[in-house]
Order: sequence, then structure tokens, then C-alpha cells
Amino acid sequence: MKFGISIPNCHGDFADVRLVAEIAYEAEEAGWEGFFVWDHIGDKWGDEVSDPWIMLAAIAMRTQHMKMGTYVTPVTRRRPWKLAREVVTLDHLSAGRVILPVGTGGGVEYINYREPAGVKPSGAMLDEALEILVQLWSGERFSHEGEYYHIENIRHLPVPYQRQIPIWIGGVWPRTRPMQRAARWHGACPIGLGVGYRDQMSPAKTRECLAYIRSQQSEVQSTQAFDMVHTGLLERKDEAFDRALVQEYEQVGVTWWMENVTWERGSLQEQRERIRKGPPKM
Repeated sequence: MKFGISIPNCHGDFADVRLVAEIAYEAEEAGWEGFFVWDHIGDKWGDEVSDPWIMLAAIAMRTQHMKMGTYVTPVTRRRPWKLAREVVTLDHLSAGRVILPVGTGGGVEYINYREPAGVKPSGAMLDEALEILVQLWSGERFSHEGEYYHIENIRHLPVPYQRQIPIWIGGVWPRTRPMQRAARWHGACPIGLGVGYRDQMSPAKTRECLAYIRSQQSEVQSTQAFDMVHTGLLERKDEAFDRALVQEYEQVGVTWWMENVTWERGSLQEQRERIRKGPPKM
């Protein structure tokens, strides 16, 4: 089990890029293995929003070992070629520590900016955009004529620092389409339907979700490394309780515990001491 932190890039002091970078440094010192920020542009939770990629660049410069990425990027409201450049640049800046969790997104960030929104077209656009990302990361020259994107005679260099930047797929369980998509990539970061920021998907639901993903994989895919990411809540008051809770999720196949640090639990400053305590010692 690996332990990461997920924080908003919006709302109050969560949008303070200097504070976030400093807390990321403290998190690494305390033993956290990943630091992920939400990817919002404008949001219903407040007007204070920082760009996630610049925030991650600041985090890369203050840390040495932690994995990092967005949690998650709604690819369909970003140009795939621009996103490809951002991810590869961050991968080089961090010396190969980037993971890219993605999803379809939705809500006010589509509606208020007059972006096209809808589950079916967003899912199809995401699948096509992911194909383009991988091609752009290959370093090979290519053209693409798809339903949503058109590229002619393009080559992107440099290639990623890593041989393969892992892609995790976000989605709401028990909706199956995102998990079918996840089966084709490197990991899944599901949230439970109706689960709020003060709760977490149960071990039973997590087992059910992972079993479904495995049922959608080919024989070759089932033998490859796959991350099951749980968005969880640890109070860090009782070490034995936290350890036992983590073990429940580990037993059903979770490989990453992503601590959900949001304003629902206080300001970022108010949660700083909990982060400094580090993850449970397993």
C-alpha cells in the first residue's frame, strides 16, 4: 500500500500555491508517497482557484521522491496536445514522478464556460483524447482523423522522462462505463455514488468495483500492474485504528490510499498537523 494526499486547487488557502508547495515538502518529509491536486478552472466552491499544472511545478521543485499529478483532469475540456506538453514537461521537471488520473468531468466548469457537456460525448472524446496523448508521447510523427480531434503530421519531443506515464481513470461506481475504460489503462480511482467528502466508499464496494474491472480485462491485461486507488479518510488520532482500517482496504486489492484533504475537514493550515504526522506505519 502506498499513501498519497489529494487536495483541492480551489477554495480559500487551498489555492495558495506557496502554501501548497510547502505542505507538499512537509508531506514528503513525513513519509507520504504522493501529492495530487484537483484540476479545476472555475468552480462552484469559490472564486479562488490556482492553475493545477503551475501548482504541480512548484511541488516538483520542493520535493524529490513523491509521485504527483492531478486528481483528476477532465481531459475533454483541455486540448490533448496542450495537455501532452504540460504532462511531459512536468515529468521531466520531476524526474519521472508524474501520474495522470483522468475523467470526463462536468458541472459548472462546462456549463458556465459554454463547453459541450454530456456523459456519452464526453466519454467518447476522452477515449479519443487518450489515444492521441499516447501517440504524442511516443515521439513518432503521426496524423489523426477522428470524430472529435484532427491532427496532421505532428511530432512531439521530448518523449516523457518515464518510459510510460501511468494513466488512472476516475469514475463513479457503480457506473460501469468508466470502469470498462479503466480496465484498459494503468489504474482506477473510483468514488462511490452519493459518497460525500466526509465519507468513503466501503471495502465491500471497492472489492466489487475491482472485480468488475478485472472481469473487463483481457488475459494479457490481467497480468499487468494495475493500481486500485481509494479516496479515504484518516484522523491520525489512533494509530491502531488507522492501521486496521487501511488493512481492510489493502485486503480487497487497494494499492494506493489517497487521503482526501478538503475544506470539509478545515482549512489547509488547520489540517497541516495531521499531514505532518504522516501515514500509518504498516
